[in-house]
Amino acid sequence: MSNIAAKLRARRAEARTRRALSRAIDTAGSVTVRQELIAIAQARQSNLR
Repeated sequence: MSNIAAKLRARRAEARTRRALSRAIDTAGSVTVRQELIAIAQARQSNLR
């Protein structure tokens, strides 16, 4: 049972991270920062799959 709970917590944490990163990209102050955040998001996405 704890394995299922751990998986749910991990999925929620990943979702929070995705939302936070998306929010950061949307509110980035400069194009350079936005591009770096997009690169980070893409790197994270490839690690998750």
